Amino acid sequence: MSSMSASTGDGEPCTPLDNAKEEVSGPTCTGDNSKHESSICSGSSEIKSRAVVKYCAAPPPTSYALLQEKTDLKLPPANWLRENPQLGSAGTTILGSSSKSKPFSSFGMAYEFIDCIGDDVDVVSDSENIKKLLKIPYSKSHLSMAVHRVGRTLLLDELDIQELFMRSSQTGDWTWLKEFYQRLIDQKWQRKKKSKEHWYQKAILSKFLYYSINGNGAAEPQSDGLNEGEEESGAEEFSSSWPTAFTSTTSNAEESEAPKQESVTVDSSFALGQVTSVPKEQNLPTIFNEGENGQGLRNDFVRNIMWTFEDIHMLVGSNMPIFGGGRYPAVSLRLRDNNKPINILTGIDYWLDNLMCNVPELVMCFHVNGIVQKYEMIKTEDIPHLENSTFSTRVVKDIAQNVLSFLKSNCTKEGHTYWLFKASGSDIVKLYDLTTLCEEAEEEKYQNPFTLPVAVLLYKVASNLMLKARQNKKHYGTIRTLLLNCVKLLDQDRHPQIIASAHYMLSELFQLDEPLEEDGGESLRAGGSEDSYSDEDREEEEEEEDLTEDSDDNGSYSNCSSLQDDSKAVAVIRSVGELSVPEKYRSTHQIRPSCAFPVSQDKEERCRLVLSYVLKGLKAVDGSIKKESDLPAADPNTPIPLKYEDRSATGACATEKGISLLLERAGPLQGDQKHTTRSGMIPGSWQHHMKLKLFFKASKAYCVLSDAATNLLKYGRALRYIKLSLQCYDAYCSVSGTLHPHVLLFHSQCLSLCGDIQLMLAQNANNRAAYLEEYSYQTKEDQEILHSLHRESSCQAFSMATDLAMDPEYQLFVSSKCYEAAYELLVSEPLKDLTSDQLSQVLKRLGNIRNEMGVYYMNQAAAMQAEKEVKKSVSAAEQEMWKKSFGFFEKGMKDFEAIGDCTNTALLLCNTGRLMRICAQAHCNLSGNEGRGEFSPEEALYYNKAIDYYLQAMKALASREKHSAVWDSVNWELSTTYFTLATLLQDYAPVSRKAQEQIEREVTEAMMKSLKYCDLQTDSARQPLYQYRAATIHHRLASMYHSCFRNQVGDEHLRKQHRSLAELHYSKAVSLFLSLKDAPCELLRTLLERVAFAEFTMAGQNSSTAKLKSLTGAIEIMTETRHAFQLIHKELQEEQTQLNEPDSAESAESSDVANGPMAGLNLQEVMKLIGVFEPSFSFLLLQVIKLMTTAKRKPSNKDEELMKTYKNVYSKLLRAEKNAPLVSRVELYVELLQQLTQRTGSDDTGARKP
Repeated sequence: MSSMSASTGDGEPCTPLDNAKEEVSGPTCTGDNSKHESSICSGSSEIKSRAVVKYCAAPPPTSYALLQEKTDLKLPPANWLRENPQLGSAGTTILGSSSKSKPFSSFGMAYEFIDCIGDDVDVVSDSENIKKLLKIPYSKSHLSMAVHRVGRTLLLDELDIQELFMRSSQTGDWTWLKEFYQRLIDQKWQRKKKSKEHWYQKAILSKFLYYSINGNGAAEPQSDGLNEGEEESGAEEFSSSWPTAFTSTTSNAEESEAPKQESVTVDSSFALGQVTSVPKEQNLPTIFNEGENGQGLRNDFVRNIMWTFEDIHMLVGSNMPIFGGGRYPAVSLRLRDNNKPINILTGIDYWLDNLMCNVPELVMCFHVNGIVQKYEMIKTEDIPHLENSTFSTRVVKDIAQNVLSFLKSNCTKEGHTYWLFKASGSDIVKLYDLTTLCEEAEEEKYQNPFTLPVAVLLYKVASNLMLKARQNKKHYGTIRTLLLNCVKLLDQDRHPQIIASAHYMLSELFQLDEPLEEDGGESLRAGGSEDSYSDEDREEEEEEEDLTEDSDDNGSYSNCSSLQDDSKAVAVIRSVGELSVPEKYRSTHQIRPSCAFPVSQDKEERCRLVLSYVLKGLKAVDGSIKKESDLPAADPNTPIPLKYEDRSATGACATEKGISLLLERAGPLQGDQKHTTRSGMIPGSWQHHMKLKLFFKASKAYCVLSDAATNLLKYGRALRYIKLSLQCYDAYCSVSGTLHPHVLLFHSQCLSLCGDIQLMLAQNANNRAAYLEEYSYQTKEDQEILHSLHRESSCQAFSMATDLAMDPEYQLFVSSKCYEAAYELLVSEPLKDLTSDQLSQVLKRLGNIRNEMGVYYMNQAAAMQAEKEVKKSVSAAEQEMWKKSFGFFEKGMKDFEAIGDCTNTALLLCNTGRLMRICAQAHCNLSGNEGRGEFSPEEALYYNKAIDYYLQAMKALASREKHSAVWDSVNWELSTTYFTLATLLQDYAPVSRKAQEQIEREVTEAMMKSLKYCDLQTDSARQPLYQYRAATIHHRLASMYHSCFRNQVGDEHLRKQHRSLAELHYSKAVSLFLSLKDAPCELLRTLLERVAFAEFTMAGQNSSTAKLKSLTGAIEIMTETRHAFQLIHKELQEEQTQLNEPDSAESAESSDVANGPMAGLNLQEVMKLIGVFEPSFSFLLLQVIKLMTTAKRKPSNKDEELMKTYKNVYSKLLRAEKNAPLVSRVELYVELLQQLTQRTGSDDTGARKP
């Protein structure tokens, strides 16, 4: 056996700091000094024990007075029963070290050390109760304890049946339990009085302790003022009385004060929402009023110790006096009758007391009939080996583990009061669920005096865990279970504040503004009920073997005729001897219960849970406010209409009034509220604080629901939810005197979301009927929350922003006003330094809605223009639309510029350019016969403005790399505008105002600029369009120079220049049209114009050789039309195939569309071009045959062959049937042109130099 050599905590087992709480370790070590634990060795087995003092009210231990031999302990010392800190609470009672626990002593400790409850500690109890449990197999005395579960912690309290039933006779409480006890356990129950010997032993122990604390050690006896009868009555007086049930009325004047008010009143400064912001001491409110001490809910122990016994962690309360002296600085004093040997129960008592208090030695004073005989000092580790008191420490350890496992396996429901009972002389231990028995007896649950302390403890532990939950979400499941069980125990009429606070905390567990973690552990699949920590998957064979509830097994013990109550017991230990068997009751339960927190992946489901808790909290608060008469009568079951209006006819005055209300309510409020609220709440009361938090939480939940509905494109539902969110906020404003920055920030988010929804509604006008149905729907829960809101506010401040209008223009207007209100909030004084990210988001939304409104009015103007039957002058309505559109575009550009968003700035500049083009189109002149007039100066002005805006957009983007799609769009629009300007100048030349040369110059300039922005290199969807435009530009320029060449007279140099430019542009146009493969008509027209240009050139020539050369060149150009006719032939054949196969018509149509921007063949255009082609082709062939025939020089063989080919082709052309099908004619042309190509050797490129 190893000896205990280390001293205890620097010579003091506890060092008080004005009775303040502290944590000091008072270890006794074996070997390793770094481990603060005492080791007791028994044989080959070592018992691990470690005690840490959490709180100590006693002064440092002083040496005990060694009483002289023959000292008469029957005589009281002079200081007897005077309060003494050395003895703690024992100083006010003749019981000495009190063996009688107060009924709620464990709750007092739990309240004091709330951090330990629910997670770190297995058991909280008076040390006397712990000792009773560990002595069960050795003791024949009865055992009666109340057991409560909080998380993984069990609270044990003595349940004094005698005291309880005496109380029942006086108050009528617990009558059901008394009847149950008498019926099933002890049919002849009567109060058993303590013997005189009992009180005698208590008295001399008390006197002995008082003698021992005298500093000089001299006994100073005084006359014995108390006879035995007085001692007994004194014992009665000082013993703990059982508390009355919290709902019963009592005639006692001292006890009647407490029930006058609510039995549990939380400090009004504490509304549970402050859980995360107040210091720890404030966070745990004073739950009980001044009557709490009488109810036994205070921690009255001299010291509280965290005792680890093997793997069991216990928070124990002890009043054992500790003295200094001997070889060790801490000893416990014991008084023994020399005529009575120490038995095993006493030995276990002494050993456990010393282990718990970390006292290394025991000093035993022996007496005979109260006369001191001798002292003996015993080491703690030697106590198990005393004569007549030998016991195995390993067995005690096994008993402790078995008892704990038994209780943890069966006391599974939080909030339930369990009763552990063993009758005197019996070996059977039974566990009853008193809460269930109470319910079966149809008694009120408040008949159970444990109900309120348990509920309050659950609430306090949950409050404390909320502080930790912010750092670690693993606590969420535990908190939820604690709070749900707390609420189950309480009556809303009696304890509305705790119920409201608990429901608010439940709602706070759902972090609505955080993304869900992909954590499989936090899901409903983890199982577990709300109020139980039992493991449903325990092995059945172990359940049958260890924890059966078999009511067939019979046994007997004194004063009990049958075991018919077995069926009422939760669990039964058949024989106390089983507790000594190692791991007989090994718990199959998780030591740390897995309370699954139901984190649904469905955001709407989470929000609905939050709102259900908020509603219950609001009902609790509303029920506690008495001033009902001043409220408007409203039925919570009657829906409060969410009205919708068609705003198209609404006047501007009403609209502006609504906007001013919106901005006024959106702004920060100033000054604290002094007067009672609409419902009669007093500002600063707990109801006031709680309603603020519940309203704000509801507003948040509805906002999240609205956002989720928006993502699902359910805009009617989204508008309904954001309306409810803003109504909650309106009620919050009505109740709150000041709005904190985080509240204002959230409100700006709500307004911004409301703006988003109104914008979406405006853009999706086709689904209005569905949106109206979604908007009008209301759940019963929403109706009841609205009813609670209407107790405080009319909730109309934001009705303008959240009504479902039928007019898209009004919806856009409301959307912009919501964004403006959000912006005003963010730049207000409280938020201006906090919201840079959110401000940029709102500015982006503002820019976007202004762009939308600009586009809306621009489209309105375009629609007006299209509807006009006769375009005379621009109407005032059109001009008004232009102004509105331009104004919104300008504001939007400023918004985007403020956040440096160059891409969106470029888009708005592009839209402004489009608006300018619409203005230009509106100013086109019409002649009398409704034909198009000359190109007007107004048109030129607006087109040039459009070009300016497009160029600004290009400048804003700087390069294509920033945003290629926007860059390409602006580039296309700019090229289009230049092309349109040039085309109008060319086709409707303002010859009345400008010279032809100037017009030609302007057309050329505009065409070349359009060509500059034709991006032929980048591979994109627009590339074929760019190619077609470039080809068209070259064709138009060639045609213009062709015309100039024809009309130019005199200046030969200029004529040559025009001829050269015409040839150049014709050549480029032909090349581009050839590359397109889907513009045969344009290619054919260009080639025919080019042939005509060659013919005109030939007409001015005199020599036959020159003419022949020109004719040969013209025929070569004509042969290039073969490409165009081949494409036409191909398309005609495809059309014929489609007609023959009607089933494939649809796919063929889609194929045509997919062929490119020029897909589809204009037959009328083809016939027109063939009408030009045939005579021109015939004329060229005839002329060349004539010239070759009349040629003076002798023709070569090659010329003869060529002549033969020309004649053959000409002959076939003349003989061709004019009424033949178009396909046949085109086939003939392809054949004839092919013959010429082979003979002339013309290339296929179409590019021929002039």
